[in-house]
Amino acid sequence: MIAPSDDPRIRLAHHFLGTVDIAPDPVLPPRVVRLVAGDGRHFIAKQHAKRDRYAGELHAYGAWGVHLSGHAPKLVGRDDAALTLLLTAFTGDRADTVAPGSPEEELAHHAAGHVLGKLHRATSMPQGGAVGAALAERFQRWIDRAVHADLLDAGEENLLKDHAVILDASHMDSAVCHLDYQPRNWLLGDTFGICDFEHMRRDARVRDFARLEFRRWHAAPHLRTAFFDGYGRPPNDTERHLMESFGAIEAATALVKGHQESDPALSAYGRTVLSRLT
Repeated sequence: MIAPSDDPRIRLAHHFLGTVDIAPDPVLPPRVVRLVAGDGRHFIAKQHAKRDRYAGELHAYGAWGVHLSGHAPKLVGRDDAALTLLLTAFTGDRADTVAPGSPEEELAHHAAGHVLGKLHRATSMPQGGAVGAALAERFQRWIDRAVHADLLDAGEENLLKDHAVILDASHMDSAVCHLDYQPRNWLLGDTFGICDFEHMRRDARVRDFARLEFRRWHAAPHLRTAFFDGYGRPPNDTERHLMESFGAIEAATALVKGHQESDPALSAYGRTVLSRLT
């Protein structure tokens, strides 16, 4: 066990909870630790490496957590100097540990759609051009990084730039989005829980579907059906037509991050999505 004086996560927990024990959890990243209080309740302490990610997640709990009541952790304490949050923890399993093709996997997608629908409906705004323009600008920066790292040939670069033009000219619905909405961040227990809010912001509504479309649903379309049954309605015509452009974003970001983080699986995913677009 790490001494409290050496770890700001443990110090924060001691301040709000008193004596705690560390509960080993091999699926958690190193900067996150699961803790058990004296009364048996479980908590998560998370230390951020970047101040903007810390501020973003802190804002998400304060501004949007109310729309996910019962499905999102609650903020218990914070340490702004150490960029550390103390949160309640859901008991249950990560949805990416469920057997592929099982009824439990389909139920998880249905529940995930239902909960995301609550967030999107509570924060939705009608179609506008600003969202598409902002998306295109951010996407172009990812393309530039990929070109700088020599990850694209000329044809692939032009293809991605064409999709940036499409996004720039598109009007689309916006909502507060999770932006990493996939089974590794879904918790299956007595209630369905969502974790990891550090990427949340207002964005195009369809952004929260794109990662699932290209990482899960392309190979298992019944999961797409279950998700949107839970969500309450399928993507509209505009969103269906734009899905390929969001796949282009997926490809570019995966290629760049895979390269930067020396992650061959992520790089391979980016290549796979890019090949589908071509």
